[in-house]
Amino acid sequence: MTRVAFYAPMKAPTHPVPSGDRTMARAILAALEHGGLTWDLVSTLQTRDKAGDKAVQDRLFAAATAEAQGLMERGRTAGWAVWLTYHCYYKAPDLLGPAVSAALGIPYVQIEATRARKRLGGPWDAFSKAAEAACDAADVIFHLTARDGEALRAYAPPDQRVLPLRPFLARSDLPPLGSRTGPMLSVGMLRHGDKLASYEVIADTLELLQTPDWQLVIAGDGPALAAIASIMQPFGDRVQMRGALGPAEMRSVYSAASLLFWPGVNEAFGMTYLEAQAAGLPVVAQDRPGVRDVLAPGSYPTPDEGPTALAAAIDRLLADSQAREAAGDDARAHVATHHLLPSASDTLCSTLADLSA
Repeated sequence: MTRVAFYAPMKAPTHPVPSGDRTMARAILAALEHGGLTWDLVSTLQTRDKAGDKAVQDRLFAAATAEAQGLMERGRTAGWAVWLTYHCYYKAPDLLGPAVSAALGIPYVQIEATRARKRLGGPWDAFSKAAEAACDAADVIFHLTARDGEALRAYAPPDQRVLPLRPFLARSDLPPLGSRTGPMLSVGMLRHGDKLASYEVIADTLELLQTPDWQLVIAGDGPALAAIASIMQPFGDRVQMRGALGPAEMRSVYSAASLLFWPGVNEAFGMTYLEAQAAGLPVVAQDRPGVRDVLAPGSYPTPDEGPTALAAAIDRLLADSQAREAAGDDARAHVATHHLLPSASDTLCSTLADLSA
């Protein structure tokens, strides 16, 4: 049986804080199990440097060097047949996998790696070089979005395979269909930066809605709570901020919602889109790279069209229950066909088994 050494330098699947990264890491482990492969979570070393701090990077390089030595010794008896890293990029490079897999003589595979050569020479120079070297060392890189695939193929070594792996939910079936008559739903961590930008677009859009009795539930928590609460304060009790919700609570809010509204500013792809569509919700989002890789075919406004186009899309769906349900049914069918565990497991596990044969 193929045994996989699994590592996620951005955020381990055991990390206590929910996020799309953690969800996807857990989904990958479920896909391995579904395909009959076993795995070891070989490290929880989080290499992320979000500020471009050389001292932080130096400390993480030293920690990784020490940990790699122990993993080389462990790996000689653990029976790892392949090393699999999820999400390596210039702010959180894989500082373990290339060295350990080379020492053990096993294939090295990445999922959702990105190249950022424009960061070379800047405050993340050393980390950018490490991320580039890790990409170069990989036998196979699976990309989750078309945009990432293009960049990876442009700089791939001659013998490297760059393969698509659609983002997926860690389940083999769809959840029960809900009422689809409740409030709109937005799901995203309350963070500064891109997440805050999405909430600013949401607020600008809400001001333009013509539907008189709209309501919005926001599920999420984080350090930008006060800033986002202030943005939403003018809407009073029409916006309910529910905080971080557990799996059962999230199933309940997806089941009750009428639609998902999430602009997706600089999202890699967005697991919430898959979860909402699986529940039969139509999605109002902007047509952005990454986001379009997980949305059902349809018409989505571009960022240049701004909040006015988003508001018009919401008003149309809220005013027409039949159109809303039809769009939700299409979204649900799209996820069932392309973004569930069985198809992802087949893609991933067949490649890993071939590499380790």
